[in-house]
Amino acid sequence: MIIDADPQATLTDVAAVRVEDGHKPILKVNDSSALNQTAMKQADETLIDIGTSSMDNVHKALSLADRVVVPVPPSQADIWSIQRFLNYVRSVTGKRKVDIFCFINRADTHLTVRETEDAETALISLLGVNFIKASISQRVVFRRSFSEGLAVFELEPNGKGTLELNALAAALYPKIVIQLISKRK
Repeated sequence: MIIDADPQATLTDVAAVRVEDGHKPILKVNDSSALNQTAMKQADETLIDIGTSSMDNVHKALSLADRVVVPVPPSQADIWSIQRFLNYVRSVTGKRKVDIFCFINRADTHLTVRETEDAETALISLLGVNFIKASISQRVVFRRSFSEGLAVFELEPNGKGTLELNALAAALYPKIVIQLISKRK
């Protein structure tokens, strides 16, 4: 199940572009009214896109989540912000077991820029957070694929962006990736 609980509704927009351009599969995106246990229990996995412009939706999504995945841009301001956000997550989830994952989003592609490494070091040191080494870089292909209603692997199947997304997927869903690899053999 896919839920777009971000008031900007960009995930909904991308799904609409897929339909308009005839891309398959068609993605059914639910709005925030699907943020409830009854609806979510009907799915094996639910992806919820949240934005902090609706703290009510953030709170509701976190209260239902088994796992939280946080993309973190490589800047000091974002490291400070993620620490506050993690405290908020813990205040909502309480003693309930919730796996929290962080990864670097919009990583620098220039080798001499050090902010990505500094941000990785900071995220690794956070208690109660699973740091995912796989990162998503600041690449044009991600912006292009989004605006065309395609996943990066649909737009450039053999590109660097696809490799990055596949590595992130393998870290988040190792059992599914192993099943897919087994089916290909």
